[in-house]
Amino acid sequence: MNRVGSAGNTSNSVRNPKEKKLAYVLNDADDTKHCAGINCLAVLKSSGLDGCDYLFTGSRDGTLKRWALAEDHATCSATFESHVDWVNDAVLTGGNTLVSCSSDATVKVWNCLSDGKCARTLRQHSDYVTCLAAAEKNSNVVASGGLGGEVFVWDLEAALAPVSKSNDATEDDSSTSINGLGPSMPNTSLRPISSSNNISLHATQCQYVPIAAKGHKESVYALATNDRGTLLVSGGTEKVVRVWDPRSGSKSMKLRGHTDNIRALLLDSTGRYCLSGSSDSMIRLWDLGQQRCVHSYAVHSDSVWALASTPTFSHVYSGGRDLSLYLTDLATRESVLLCTKEHPIQQLALHDDGIWVATTDSSLHKWPAEAHNPIKVFQRGGSFLAGNLSFSRARVSLEGSTPVPVFREPSFTIHGTSTIVQHEILNNRRHVLTKDTAGTVKLWEITRGVVIENYGEISFEEKKKELFEMVSIPAWFTVDTRLGSLSVHLDTPQCFSAEMYSADLNISGKPEDDKVNLARETLKGLLAHWLNKRRQRFGSQTSANGEIPSGKDMSMRTLTLSRVEGDGHSENDSAVYTPFEFSSAYPPSIVTEGSQGGPWRKKITDLDGNEDEKDFPGWVLDCVLNNRLPPRENTKCSFYLHPCEGSTVQILTQGKLSAPRILRIHKVVTYVIEKMVLDKSIDSMNVDGTFGPGMPGGQIPHQAVGDGSFRSGLKPWQKLKPSIEILCNNQVLNPDMSLATVRAYIWKKPEDVILNYRVVQGR
Repeated sequence: MNRVGSAGNTSNSVRNPKEKKLAYVLNDADDTKHCAGINCLAVLKSSGLDGCDYLFTGSRDGTLKRWALAEDHATCSATFESHVDWVNDAVLTGGNTLVSCSSDATVKVWNCLSDGKCARTLRQHSDYVTCLAAAEKNSNVVASGGLGGEVFVWDLEAALAPVSKSNDATEDDSSTSINGLGPSMPNTSLRPISSSNNISLHATQCQYVPIAAKGHKESVYALATNDRGTLLVSGGTEKVVRVWDPRSGSKSMKLRGHTDNIRALLLDSTGRYCLSGSSDSMIRLWDLGQQRCVHSYAVHSDSVWALASTPTFSHVYSGGRDLSLYLTDLATRESVLLCTKEHPIQQLALHDDGIWVATTDSSLHKWPAEAHNPIKVFQRGGSFLAGNLSFSRARVSLEGSTPVPVFREPSFTIHGTSTIVQHEILNNRRHVLTKDTAGTVKLWEITRGVVIENYGEISFEEKKKELFEMVSIPAWFTVDTRLGSLSVHLDTPQCFSAEMYSADLNISGKPEDDKVNLARETLKGLLAHWLNKRRQRFGSQTSANGEIPSGKDMSMRTLTLSRVEGDGHSENDSAVYTPFEFSSAYPPSIVTEGSQGGPWRKKITDLDGNEDEKDFPGWVLDCVLNNRLPPRENTKCSFYLHPCEGSTVQILTQGKLSAPRILRIHKVVTYVIEKMVLDKSIDSMNVDGTFGPGMPGGQIPHQAVGDGSFRSGLKPWQKLKPSIEILCNNQVLNPDMSLATVRAYIWKKPEDVILNYRVVQGR
């Protein structure tokens, strides 16, 4: 403890607004299952080589998965992990090219038969990318739309061409960037665009820029194109269907009729007819040649979010917010309820005589559909005539004539895992309590990324109260469950504000009073695999102080920040202590961003050691490689130490004192005893050599707790004589309390803490 003459640390630690964050996504379940709602579907029919059909799913958990479909089961054969937010849509084109879009504002291209490595990331959008459209007979054409009102038409062959390394391209360098792992897709897998369909290539030097279809003033939710890619339709919050020439980006027409957001679109193979589904509950059939709506279908009682048509475009399957899947004959207007779900329907995909249904749940179901002969479904009975007025279906439901579903059970199910829907960070700032959609309550240790207690289906609120601890530790991380699992976010310099004594973390081999920075040790644990890989690659180049040069040219940027401070209580090593060892069975995924290429996501066990300052924030590398921490806010607690009223005990040093926030009250007891001026009766007491000599300036060494005098079973403060009590607000303090806890729960005022001490006789 030190006397201080001013309040707090006046260090001018100003956070660089450009500093990138680092997050890690935890999971304790089978990684071959989605843990959040499924937004999109795509089916790849067997090419005849292995006889296996594949289903691709994109989820709100930020990943895509490839499922190998057998007669009675599905096997997850690959996870495509690179997006850092929800995957909103995915399309297959060219036989083996998968294109996905995400709320992270990117479009990503993958070899769909690969092990899940991203071939290229396209970063033209300014906001969430919500929808894609691909031309079945023109594999080069893919369109993307998003919340920024932007619609882009991509020539995949040009977009996947090697990017000049001298240019700061919008796409990732496919051979070196973390976002473009592996070589770019071979152009031989993409059919060239015929001269009549040619999409012009706008380029500045070697940087590809897609065609922009300009005209939307608001968000775009749906896109569709015809087989040849010569016609594009779009819809969104403007409630109109826009028709475009994708080869030039020019507008052809605008179709009005819906009274709410357009959420789903389909074009027939010729491009003459268009189907639209809207939040006004209506499905409309448009004749683009006549530029008008020729039929409207009031089938649903709420928003229509998904459409799929039979191969001949004679019937449409529709689903949405009303949890119902309908089949409608576009000519006769006859409609039938196929099934009802427990969750809103997001997307549909026909597969043989069944239909895959994606919902806001993490599980996926296939239902009978008779797509090649839909008359069979109507022969089962229960059909009704679709109205033509908005929400007429809802009015019919109120009258009690709700249709009965044809099918009660799905023919096939791919199960997901439960989604975390509730969480609470506990006061110890290492544990997080969660509750999932199954009602299961779990306790996570975020410094190891594991579940340490599974309480089963119990009251979340009751367990939260039971686990409450009166302890105050700075909020060094934040948590969200947007991806259906726990995402832990670290932001410099705030993340380095929390420290604990090694004794409180049960770290063996370290002095009990060594201070451990929680964020620094967590980062070391997260990147232990990366650091080992890096040392294997560049071990001979490791410098004496442990700094490891980049695989490229570390001289481009010195990892030493302009203003850093080392951790004086730890050696400069990469040892990972047990409370910070992450599971290799369920490794977390890192989400972060370096100086180039934009945000990325990857399992910690998939890092190969080549990642450097282009991929990681500089402050992360400085912490892990150089053991340097950025300047932090004041980690001290100022307080006054006065005798209790009526006490004759005095302290040699008066005035304001300062000590680390984590200092325990028993250390204050030790300080008081060492500084006492005692009367003769107390002065004659035998103190058994427990007390050291008074320290100049009122300081007391932190290592006192580790002294050999305290090796008995009793706690150090219990060995001290005479017995001293420390009080705050007339409340006797537990010797194990920290100064921060006293300030937060006992003192409860913004002013400096006032502590009182007194001798307790007869103990």
